[in-house]
This record gives sequence, C-alpha cells and structure tokens, in this order.
Amino acid sequence: MTPDFTTAEWLNEPARHAVDRTSVSITTDPGTDLWQRTFYGFRNDNAPALLLESRENFTFTARARFAYEGRFDQCGLLVYESADTWFKASIEYEDREYSWLGSVVTNAGYSDWATVDIASRTSIWYRLSRLGPDFLLERSFDGSEFGQMRVFHLHPLGETTAEMGRLDPPAPAVKPVRFGLYACSPLQSSFRATFDEFRLEPTLWKAHA
Repeated sequence: MTPDFTTAEWLNEPARHAVDRTSVSITTDPGTDLWQRTFYGFRNDNAPALLLESRENFTFTARARFAYEGRFDQCGLLVYESADTWFKASIEYEDREYSWLGSVVTNAGYSDWATVDIASRTSIWYRLSRLGPDFLLERSFDGSEFGQMRVFHLHPLGETTAEMGRLDPPAPAVKPVRFGLYACSPLQSSFRATFDEFRLEPTLWKAHA
C-alpha cells in the first residue's frame, strides 16, 4: 500500500515543504544536521523529518531526488527513537565528481558512520525492512534491483529473539517505531529534496534459515 504522509508528524518542521498523498518535498535550512558526539565531538539534532509510526514488522520503500548545493547536503530515510537513538541513510554530497553513500546508526548517544564512495548522482531508492528491534537497509539505483547496505539494531526497541525473526506464524506485535524521510544541510547551503514512489508492506526480510 502507499503510506499517507499527510497524516505523518514533523520532527523539526522546516519553513518550506509540501506534502500530498504521492510525494513529499523538503527545502533545507543551513546548519541542520543529525549527529551525536563520535569523532567530531559535537551534537546536532535539528534536521527536519516527516515520520510515520508502526508497531508492525514492515518494509518501507521510497525514492529520493535531489539537487545538492553544498558539501554534506543529504537526504534519505530516518528511524527516530530519540536524540540518542536513531538511524539515517543518505547520499552525502562531496563535490560534482563523487559523494558518500552511507548510513549512520546512533545508540546510547554515539553515532557511527558506514560509507562507500560513489559517483555523484541526483536520485536513489531506499528500502527499509524491520524485524522487531532489528532492521535491514537496501538501496537501488533503478528502483528494481536492490542490494544490501546494512543490518542494524536499535537498543531501546528491546532484545532480538527467535520469535521476532519468525514469519510463519506471523511475528507478535512489537514496540512502536517512528520512521520516514529527512533532509538537511549541515553547512551554509540549502536544497530541495523530493520523495515519492512510496510503498509500505509486510516485511520482505526473511528470517535466517
């Protein structure tokens, strides 16, 4: 099904945005970011994000389109529990030649960052799947073929159990989680991010045999 972002809630609502049933656009303000402590020492929790909530094990897919203007401009998917616990995935801009395709997992107020260099581009699809407190992130450059980027765990969502990974019979109800879309410009730039081609369905992430 197509999730309805007109009913979603803003985290750090931006001054400029547009939301309807098929697309979301966010225009970033300078100096917005999500990061906690690690390596750089600073803490920032002011990136705008539009978030849905679910207790289910789900798979959420979206396309991000963007025309970055400055270094570190980024947009993509977000799972947000609190300032100390969250996940984001994005292409982060370096220059016209290359960017960083990466993800950040923040647990207990410390962020990590896993990246790979890619040629700079203006669109990407992300697919996020949940099983209890654990998640699978995948990416696609054509909207059809997806490849794994990362498996991760968010500590406040509880312990990983065999029951959470079992899809037959269906897994039991799990804790609610907020997830959705974000965009930010950590330095002194601004750009417009547009998200569309949404899909929300029962999790496609199969338990390990």
